[in-house]
Amino acid sequence: MANPSIRDTAQRVRDATARCSRTRLILIDGPAGSGKSTLADRLAVALGGEASAGAGTFRPDAPLAYSAPVQILHGDDLYEGWSGLATLPEVLLGQILEPLAAGAEGAFHMWDWVEGRRTHEIRVPQREFLIVEGVGVGMPRARELAVLTVFVDAPAEERLRRGIARDGAGMLSEWQRWQATETDHLAAAGLPAAADVVVDGTAPIPDK
Repeated sequence: MANPSIRDTAQRVRDATARCSRTRLILIDGPAGSGKSTLADRLAVALGGEASAGAGTFRPDAPLAYSAPVQILHGDDLYEGWSGLATLPEVLLGQILEPLAAGAEGAFHMWDWVEGRRTHEIRVPQREFLIVEGVGVGMPRARELAVLTVFVDAPAEERLRRGIARDGAGMLSEWQRWQATETDHLAAAGLPAAADVVVDGTAPIPDK
């Protein structure tokens, strides 16, 4: 089956009733290197927002305006390094989604992979749309608050190739350990079976 178009996915999100207070939450899960961040950027633009510069690029001197309709959060800013999947629920649910669901504002401190610690605070106010992309973000409680959960997949060899192309050959062992960990984590969350949409990360995703 062909991948759904960006236009159709965006319309599905617009037509949905918000479940996280007034914010329509979109979760984009799937293994590392499958194409989640690219999809998040394209969907954000289709919803009237802007593409993200990527994980680790938050500028405290130029935060996203409160009036912006779409905010993208990256799992790589939420995890605490290569072994950080276990701490994801505490940050994603406890500091971001549960406060939003209660009608308040979320906030968390970005993980700096170079310094190995949390640094800048990123605020997550009520917006029309919030896109969270990353391995493990489609956990059961987060899915309850989301209007759409997307699972992006690709063969393991291709995902590893993309990861090494991005991070360098020196990260091969880290990527191999991560792939083993994420497989168990995603299976425990019931993914991809529990996703609303499954996307082939190696096939075209049409605009319309």
